[in-house]
Amino acid sequence: MTVAGAVQTCPILNPNPMKPLPRLLPCLLACLLSTAPLRAEPVENVPDLITAAAADATAGVITVIELAAGRFELREPLVLKSGTTLRGAGIGQTILTNAPEWHGNPVTLPDPETNRKAFDRSGYLVHLADKAEGIAISGLTITGPQLHGALFGSGNVDIALHDLHIEDFLYCGIRTYSLTRAKVHDCTFVNTGQRWQRGQPGLTGGTVGGGIFCIWTEDTEIWNNRFLETRSENHLHYYGITGRQGKRVKIHHNTIEVNFSIEFAHENDEDVEISHNVLYGTVSIPKHAGGRVPESGRSFHIHHNLFKSSYAIEFSRNGAEISHNLFDFDPAKDGGNLISGFGKAGSPGPASFYHNLVSNPGRGVIWINGPFAGLDIHHNHIIARTTSTPRTEGLFGFHKDCDFTTFRFADNLVECEGTPRPLFRDDSSGRMAMENNSLVNVSDTARYENKATGESVGPGELKFQCGVNGEISVDGWTVLGKDLNSKPSAP
Repeated sequence: MTVAGAVQTCPILNPNPMKPLPRLLPCLLACLLSTAPLRAEPVENVPDLITAAAADATAGVITVIELAAGRFELREPLVLKSGTTLRGAGIGQTILTNAPEWHGNPVTLPDPETNRKAFDRSGYLVHLADKAEGIAISGLTITGPQLHGALFGSGNVDIALHDLHIEDFLYCGIRTYSLTRAKVHDCTFVNTGQRWQRGQPGLTGGTVGGGIFCIWTEDTEIWNNRFLETRSENHLHYYGITGRQGKRVKIHHNTIEVNFSIEFAHENDEDVEISHNVLYGTVSIPKHAGGRVPESGRSFHIHHNLFKSSYAIEFSRNGAEISHNLFDFDPAKDGGNLISGFGKAGSPGPASFYHNLVSNPGRGVIWINGPFAGLDIHHNHIIARTTSTPRTEGLFGFHKDCDFTTFRFADNLVECEGTPRPLFRDDSSGRMAMENNSLVNVSDTARYENKATGESVGPGELKFQCGVNGEISVDGWTVLGKDLNSKPSAP
């Protein structure tokens, strides 16, 4: 981050306000002798020093607050204004948390997603001042467990959050509205949310929090973050990254091991790129009637990810491209359609699904409940093995009123090992344009034409790295890396 002006550094050398600060005087003397302007005031304890240093920031000045190793217990939210850098000694060394007497109010959860005026901010440990710009936070462990979340901000620009460990909060880790040009990277989110019902905290169902919960986000990059859930109760599951309306947002090289990996639903999204992630849960992108297609032609580009759940993507979405992914599912967990569109409203499309590898689809590969148009499915390799149920329905299910004259199904390799399965769930799907597909042990080939063209089938070479720092390598069907089987998942 570069900001014109001087730099003011305020080291905090002792997290215990009951003990003296022997190094404070030399530090202040050094600052006074420097050429940078200094504004400081004597304080009696470290929380007051943190608050005073943050509140003193003015335009053109970067205020750097250095936190030494230790545990800092706050009794009220820490407010950071424009130009403030809050920097700890490192994850696990500097710990920022709440004092025992400070509790968030769980009755106010779940918070209203988009009505920021009705939102209860009191349960968030760190506040970015409204419309503040140029704030950076790094090198800290931030933990609850008595508060709604670690960080809250509204209308912020040029925010940098990195090298943070955020753990054990009631609703979410980072909660933002109207975030522009932010960078969130190299952070770990552990147990940072759960399900809530109004007035009845902790019950199954209700609204789900998230590791990063961002409403109206633009020109932002989120990468190299790890999201973990270590609790076993079902009602504790939460989203890794969730939001309402993303524009030019890049989410890449994250490892997300929670129930729902990513959600950007219900709004018109533009150029959201989800790539090179390891995703153990669902990516949810539905919009009523599929939503508006942006000028670029893409609402979402989902590519070069490793998906591990058979309920992989929630649909429908116009302008979505899903390509060059490995969908590698456990045949014993066969309850999902890879792409599931639950809405009944018609969607004009377009959308595309191409150059993907699919191992062990459960119920099927694509199921869209409402009419759709402009769907292009080409150059995929699908291996459907006998599942534990076993599943016998068609691999693709579409509403009979789809505009099949705008569908294309071409150059795909589909193999059913063990139990034969039909390609489609009804006869109407056979009206789409079909050519040059290699169909092995597929049981309904008499229902449609499939003219050979001599072109190659399948996606060709698929080789990429994904997850935090590229910790997982995908080479065709072979997956190598941390916590994953080193053996090929398919021949």
